[in-house]
Amino acid sequence: MAGLGPPPKPAGRRARRNAVPAAAVLPAAGREGTAPRWPLAPNLKLSSGLRAAKDRRDRLEARYDEEPTPGLERQIAVLEERIALLEDQIKASGRAEKAVWRDLWSTPQAIEWERLGWTRTVAQFARWQVLGELGDMDAAKEARQIADRLGLTPLAMLRLRWQVDGERDPAAEAPTRRRSASPSGARTRYAKLRVVQPGETAAGA
Repeated sequence: MAGLGPPPKPAGRRARRNAVPAAAVLPAAGREGTAPRWPLAPNLKLSSGLRAAKDRRDRLEARYDEEPTPGLERQIAVLEERIALLEDQIKASGRAEKAVWRDLWSTPQAIEWERLGWTRTVAQFARWQVLGELGDMDAAKEARQIADRLGLTPLAMLRLRWQVDGERDPAAEAPTRRRSASPSGARTRYAKLRVVQPGETAAGA
């Protein structure tokens, strides 16, 4: 992920062990207490879409009152469906945002978010996550990117040097290659061969 750099090397492979800060150990039980106050305004994208749909419906209804036509009637019906859908999305997303918000602030990572003051970033993730779950694929992509910044994936936690108490450090468990003291591979296969001198056969005759 851009901006975080590569994950730290395992402890046994670091040239300077004091060059990497110690991992922040987070309580497995998560953050205690209530979530911070929701910091974002209502979803302006959905609200503005609803307002625009209602304005257009009202204009079409005024035209329909003057000159009713089947075409205008169909357009009004389509707008009514869109208005109902947007109203349902606003209600559903509002409830879902608060539920995701509460869940996020009970995670172990929330300890560091609170210390770092990442309240609005967490709220943005909750909003994009909910929109993604409602079918907005662009929102789902945004949610994945913010999830990495917030340490909500194992690799992101490794890069942020966050570790949940009681869990093993994946960096410390990365396998290391050990050299064998005995010959191996091609050296083993050809160790007993010697150069054949002129006049000799391969058997030494």
